Parts: sequence; C-alpha cells; structure tokens
Amino acid sequence: MRPLSNGSPSLDFDGILGFMPAPSTFSLGTVILAAGYSSRMGRPKLLLPWGKTTVLGQLLGEWTRLRAAQVAVVCQGDDAAMHAELDRLGFPREGRIVNPDPARGMFSSVQCAAQWEGWKPELTFWAVVLGDQPHLRPGTLDGLVEFARRHPGKICQPSRNGKARHPVLLPEAVFRELAVTKHKTLKEFLEAHSALVELAELDDPGLDLDLDTPEDFEKASRMVFG
Repeated sequence: MRPLSNGSPSLDFDGILGFMPAPSTFSLGTVILAAGYSSRMGRPKLLLPWGKTTVLGQLLGEWTRLRAAQVAVVCQGDDAAMHAELDRLGFPREGRIVNPDPARGMFSSVQCAAQWEGWKPELTFWAVVLGDQPHLRPGTLDGLVEFARRHPGKICQPSRNGKARHPVLLPEAVFRELAVTKHKTLKEFLEAHSALVELAELDDPGLDLDLDTPEDFEKASRMVFG
C-alpha cells in the first residue's frame, strides 16, 4: 500500500485492474455504484468518514481484500468531490464508469456498468455493490463470494430471515443481459429471473440496513465501532 499525502495508506489497485492472475473457473468483477445524489442523507454518503478512511474507501478496500479481478466505480462525470476522493485513494481513471444521466436512478448506473467495454474478458461473475453498505461483516462478504463460486450460472444474493438482500452477484450471461434489458429497476429484472436466484442465508444484521439517512449512518457506525 502506498502512503497518501495526508499520511493514511492508499489502496493498491494493481491486482484488481490487471496484474493479478484470475482463477480459471471463477473470476469476479465488482461494480460500486457511486453516482447517486444521497438526497435523504443530505451530503454524499460515499464520502462520509468511516474508520480511518471513507465509506468509498471501505468498499474499495473490502473488494480488494476479496481479490476481485477487476473493480469499477460508476460515478457522475462532473462530481469533483467524488473524483478527488478516488484520486486520494489511488483509484485510476480507467476504472471509472461515467453515468451521463444519473437522475434516471440507480438502475441506470447498473446498465452503464453492463454496457461498459472496459471489462476483462475472463470475468465470470459480477458483484453489484450498493454505495451504502460499509458496515457488512467481512465474513458475510467472504461467505457470499464463496457461495457464488459454488453456484456457477446462478444469481447469488445474501438473505437474512429469508429476505433477499444486497450485494447481488450475477453470472456473465445475466450481467450482459442487463445492458439491453427493457426492465426499469434491478428488482424488476431479478424478479423476471427468479428461477436463477439462489439465496445464501447469512446472519448479519447489517444486511437489513441501508445508509439512507443520518440516523442510519449513526446506527451502522455503532454496529461496527461500538
């Protein structure tokens, strides 16, 4: 890891962007959705402080730890603060996917990622990661990735008490279909592919919490930091 100008470590993205050999039968790409407006939070949620980094830094760090073969961040092209934070974290420009019309909602970012031509050809699965789950336990993500590894061709989701949660891991054929689907939301798309969905029951209370409001952020912080 390289030191940042403020003394904190930056992430080493060499492996996830092209230098780490990928497994022959399972190779994971990761999409981090960072083009939203955080209207209910009142300020950009991915730029909120989280431990020694930010929410965005935590998410990038987790998926680097999980040895994703490639990570991309979907963001607004003119979001100077977001690009400044990505620069601070050492995340390269070529890993950023610009959503030209984020006002169309989250699914537009998902589709931008599916349409992107910068993905490595050897990838077999994609994780679609919301920008508001830095509080998930490392073991939860470990379990979900291993679950997807054991279920090739399936849409893999974590669940708690039988309810499907995020992040969603999609096999290649399904991820590519997102680029051309006429569905309007990810939920609608997943419902149309329900026969392919496999749920991994995981006991992590963080799965039930999204960081939509300042109160949500405080609750998630208490879960992790006490």
